[in-house]
Amino acid sequence: MEIIISSNTSKPIYEQITSQIKAMIMKGELKTGDPMPSMRLLAKTIHVSVITVQRAYEDLQRDGFIETTVGRGSYVSARNKDYIKEEQQKKVEEHLTIAAETARMNDIQLEKLIEILTIVYKEE
Repeated sequence: MEIIISSNTSKPIYEQITSQIKAMIMKGELKTGDPMPSMRLLAKTIHVSVITVQRAYEDLQRDGFIETTVGRGSYVSARNKDYIKEEQQKKVEEHLTIAAETARMNDIQLEKLIEILTIVYKEE
């Protein structure tokens, strides 16, 4: 598992880890039942604190991407990938609803909002 940590972003390290692992699962690079590296091993591999990896794993477990069993470790969750994708789309819809309301209140036209979304989507 290759995780790249960037110091050129304002995104916290645990979020960088979380988003990259989520992407690997959604793309099928990590499959249901695949074992996750131990927190210690991953922390050592990417040169970060075990606490940082623990925070990432807790977020992944909360969002249903991994399951952790005491004594056995963490594995990619058996939850349906379509279900996870639907949950993520709901989060996107919530954020876009707020953005649309803000745009309407500030007289920002739909075309400008689409232009902004396109720029933001293509970043990173």
